[in-house]
Amino acid sequence: MARISGVDIPREKRLEVALTYIYGVGRSTALKMCQELGIDHNQRVRNLTEEETNRIRAYVDANLTVEGDLRRDVQQDIKRKIEIGSYQGVRHRKGLPVRGQRTHRDQRRPSPTRRRQ
Repeated sequence: MARISGVDIPREKRLEVALTYIYGVGRSTALKMCQELGIDHNQRVRNLTEEETNRIRAYVDANLTVEGDLRRDVQQDIKRKIEIGSYQGVRHRKGLPVRGQRTHRDQRRPSPTRRRQ
């Protein structure tokens, strides 16, 4: 398995799909990365050369916020919204949907994972 940003990338999957195992990298980011690096996104990870793997590692480290850093940034953003008392912060604090979903029929109680907090 190739290891990029602390994540084991599955060897049997196509590169485009395998890169999405990294938190913060979706399909479009993976495609863009492959195009910029000149690597075929349809090839299997097991067929990558060591040099291509190193180029992908360098690109991710230099250009993307991924894994722990991204998770921390998202948590800080949520915490900041709660502290300033914005509408979204209030919804986060109450464990209700933040993005405008209806709560008339569903989501009147926080999910079990939110209730424990």
